[in-house]
Amino acid sequence: MRILGLSAFYHDAAAALIEDGRIIAAAQEERFSRIRHDEAFPARAVRYCLEAAGTTGAGIDTVVFYDKPFLKFERLLETYLAMAPRGFRSFRTAIPIWLREKLFQKAEIGRALDAVDPGFGGTGRLLFSRHHLSHAASAFYPSPFDEAVVLTMDGVGEWTTTSAMIGRGTSLTPLREIDFPHSLGLLYSAVTQYAGFRVNSGEYKLMGLAPYGRPVHADTMLGNLIDLKPDGSYRLNLDFFDFATGLTMTNRHFHELFGQPPRAPDAPLTRFHADLAASVQLVLERAVLAITRHLAAETGLPNLCLAGGVALNCVANARLRDDRAFPNIWVQPAAGDAGGALGAALAVWHQQEGGARHAGVADGQDAMAGALLGPAFPQADIEARLAARGARFRVVGDDALTAEVADALARGAAVGWFQGRMEYGPRALGNRSILADARDPDMQRRLNLQIKNRESFRPFAPAVLAEAAEDWFPSAGRSPYMLFTAGIAADRPRRTDLTDPAAGPDTILRPLPGPSAEIPAVVHLDGSARLQTVHKDLNPRFHALIRAFADRTGCPVLVNTSFNVRGEPVVCTPEDAFACFMDCGLDLLAIGNCLLAKADQDPARAARRHFAPD
Repeated sequence: MRILGLSAFYHDAAAALIEDGRIIAAAQEERFSRIRHDEAFPARAVRYCLEAAGTTGAGIDTVVFYDKPFLKFERLLETYLAMAPRGFRSFRTAIPIWLREKLFQKAEIGRALDAVDPGFGGTGRLLFSRHHLSHAASAFYPSPFDEAVVLTMDGVGEWTTTSAMIGRGTSLTPLREIDFPHSLGLLYSAVTQYAGFRVNSGEYKLMGLAPYGRPVHADTMLGNLIDLKPDGSYRLNLDFFDFATGLTMTNRHFHELFGQPPRAPDAPLTRFHADLAASVQLVLERAVLAITRHLAAETGLPNLCLAGGVALNCVANARLRDDRAFPNIWVQPAAGDAGGALGAALAVWHQQEGGARHAGVADGQDAMAGALLGPAFPQADIEARLAARGARFRVVGDDALTAEVADALARGAAVGWFQGRMEYGPRALGNRSILADARDPDMQRRLNLQIKNRESFRPFAPAVLAEAAEDWFPSAGRSPYMLFTAGIAADRPRRTDLTDPAAGPDTILRPLPGPSAEIPAVVHLDGSARLQTVHKDLNPRFHALIRAFADRTGCPVLVNTSFNVRGEPVVCTPEDAFACFMDCGLDLLAIGNCLLAKADQDPARAARRHFAPD
């Protein structure tokens, strides 16, 4: 039985296809459309899923959408009525769109499916899941656990913002939930916007900024913005927020509380913004810890699954891991709305069809196949596509490719690495990656400013051989999806020159190497790193490259960041990779078995593309 899951019309639209419960393909629409966080119907992602399964629309038994639009409309109406006359301007903007388009999403989805392939036959096989059920299903069913607490936290679904369920076998039983407008995700997003970043895309910037600051505003937040109880229940004080009825996240009371107006996008970041980031990060961690400790005590279960946008906060995830209230934690790598497409499909398979699970419960493996669920390109196809773009390349064997790229990395080159199937979810995990030498103290600055064209404070992740991870990051455990931070080993040499005398009291520190003397490009100011453990069974080619680099340098760690520039989605096709390579400061590009040196290329082939700031 084939089930196609869809998410769309808010942000991070995606499609996922399962066959008899096994995950066949999954991808975000942004990778194909080249529109970051694309919310449009995922027509290209659907087309890819059909091709990956070798089927047509007629071969799909059920299509399921990840949430229920009518319940979302109910929430909007009830919120506006409860808070009237506040929010009339927002009401006047939103309601016509709902009456004209969104209330008729079932028909719209049917038309969009038929535009991809008439074999879908409209809406006859279309179902709708609940938003948080889709998240929970995406977390539990692919996990390595037969029994677990399943916690989902995001901005808001239809009504729910935080939910806890018990997963057993193929069942998911609701335990409790917190509803809109009380939301940890919206609290974090409100501070994200106040700090000058974009909601639904800038939250990870706020997390990266936090180690530069001090949590001096945490008590102010806990005393005014959120009432957090010992059992993890909480309520937001809506006197300080405008997201329920307005067009912005915060209001003048919020701004007066902290004594500053919202930061304009791309305005200078100051210590105030770093302190604000550190404060809301601490508040989030305290809230999540209170929730999980209560759930652990109540259920007595040792396993926890996480999904929803808040589950992408790898610093909070690490606090949960180190807290040990739940000894075992698994996070869905596509934890945001894109993962809802997969969860919706899995929910139908297990709960409606009574289908069996295929997660590796017996051996501790999950069912996500390393999250490598997107399109791949045969070698002959890669060569033809590159030749059509005027690229100059050499074709080498597997061993030569590994050796030449490892040599280049050891010499300090920044390398675009495009191999196999594209990743599903926000992280590049070694198939659509930019790689570099983590030992280079100038590499963070170079990658941020000369290659990715993004804010200088942004940290980079280490990809470390799984078998060597404990020597470098003792608390890491198994972390194949880059969803936990871990501290550098205490016995590793530390830098001592981490002060910046040029930084005044109102500016954050200029970008400095991390406190590691060995791998400064990937260790943040607080001594932590958002690491990926690279396993030979999940990604043998990437593992072989790091092994070859370690043989040359004694260091089993590489910088791994997504293959894109600021404002651009991660590259999907060889053409995307070549265009990005030509437009930024990369030295070498490896696509399949093709090697491209920047020095060999015709400068006229540079695309000089422009992407809106992220």
